[in-house]
Amino acid sequence: MLALAALGWVLDCEDRAARYLELTGLDPNSLRSGLQDPAILASALEFLANHEPDLIRAAEALAVSPEELVAAKDALLS
Repeated sequence: MLALAALGWVLDCEDRAARYLELTGLDPNSLRSGLQDPAILASALEFLANHEPDLIRAAEALAVSPEELVAAKDALLS
């Protein structure tokens, strides 16, 4: 659930969403069809983890710690 919430946060801003899609190589259709794929969900958390300002803002918006977001990414990738 946390990964889906983080993905929603990433996609909520047009500029951030465009940067995420560009960096991941995903397009809207592959993103939609991959919402059950742990790697796709982890990609949103990894995107946040690689840009600390977004990681902190996302954590605040989702009422979790930045460490929880990183831990969720690690859990999805293991």
